[in-house]
Amino acid sequence: MAAAVGAIVMLALMVICSSVHGAGRTLVLLDNMAMKETHSIFFKSLSDRGYDLNFKTADDPSLKLINYGEFLYDHLVIFAPSVYEFGGNVDVAAITNFIDGGGNVLVAASSDIGEPLRDLGAECGIEFDEDKTAVIDHLNYDVADDGQHTLIVANTADIIEAKTVVGEKATSPVLFRGVGMTADPDNPLVLDVMHASSTAYSFYPDENISEYPHAVGKNTLLLAALQARNNARVVFSGSVDLFSDEFFQAPVQKASPGSKKFPLSGNQNLAVALSKWVFREQGVLRVGQVKHHKMGESTPPVAYTVEDEVEFSIVIEKLAGDKWVPFDGDDVQLEFVRIDPFVRTTLKRKGGKFFTQFKLPDVYGVFQFKVDYNRVGYTHLYSATQVSVRPFQHTQFERFIPCAYPYYVSAFSMIAGVFVFSLVYLHHKEERKEKAE
Repeated sequence: MAAAVGAIVMLALMVICSSVHGAGRTLVLLDNMAMKETHSIFFKSLSDRGYDLNFKTADDPSLKLINYGEFLYDHLVIFAPSVYEFGGNVDVAAITNFIDGGGNVLVAASSDIGEPLRDLGAECGIEFDEDKTAVIDHLNYDVADDGQHTLIVANTADIIEAKTVVGEKATSPVLFRGVGMTADPDNPLVLDVMHASSTAYSFYPDENISEYPHAVGKNTLLLAALQARNNARVVFSGSVDLFSDEFFQAPVQKASPGSKKFPLSGNQNLAVALSKWVFREQGVLRVGQVKHHKMGESTPPVAYTVEDEVEFSIVIEKLAGDKWVPFDGDDVQLEFVRIDPFVRTTLKRKGGKFFTQFKLPDVYGVFQFKVDYNRVGYTHLYSATQVSVRPFQHTQFERFIPCAYPYYVSAFSMIAGVFVFSLVYLHHKEERKEKAE
């Protein structure tokens, strides 16, 4: 019996570890199996990091993401921009349910984009341009361009400054050839990872511009990301070629005279960093031990009293590879909340432990020690600990209040005055005058 229980515990720990760490079961949907060879460097980087890749064509009739209520995969890669209908039990609704269940998705499109990817983008706050359109830039295109100016050279300045998402600062520009995107301005969860330059636009390369383009200038997104409220992550790329071996190994040089030539593009470093983020190898935080108590004590009381001096501490860790290490952020804040925050303070850090000391407000009620940390590239960290704060007991009030000293003096002076007056009145005897006869 004990052995069976031990086996169950070990199995549960393995499941938890597989869900927390980046590596896991990954379904890769392709337009055709030839893409395994054209994108082999990217897929090899995933395999080398421990991902179990299952390659299938996007219209495979045996496709399914869920079986008997359990997800079959931890991550999903869609490199099938031209698919017009997913096979099996996979459709846009199934993929959004997969995201709602905590799954991570990497989507790469192209100018030949089908309706399923456009619908999936719309569900996540991303709007792809029409089929057969491309991002065009007549000033920032590569020397290897075929004359349509659709082989874009994306400057490193147009990439988001978030190390957890895109890795170290890129030194080489990124090659891009594909469809443009725009973000829903009302969706605060969408992240602009890489946008086009101010001279770019999205339209049909072979047609004259007869109407205002779908996306113009820096509003044209080349890479976009979404971190849902359940910390599931989705990355959209307008170019499936961005992840190809050809672009990974290609030199980069703008066609403008005097432009610097880079022997290798920044595509591979960017693609690998994006895959680490979207599959939750980077930017994952968790809460450890949370403590609170009065100053000079070590255990929390049943209830605090107003104006108590309190010490609060919380341990925050981040995932680094296959282990948890102390988080090194310096902008974690604590709020002491009833309905609105009564106290807001930045926590000091010592290793992975964040702490502060403060005085409770002169207000009683049910409060929370709340840490709500939400930063670009990191999972949403939330911790709330509820405590009660009561007013002073009758024995805890001061006997004499300094500001009331004038009233005390006036009261005792009246008492003394009445006492003196009584003595004088009782002991005073008037001399009686005799009446004259």
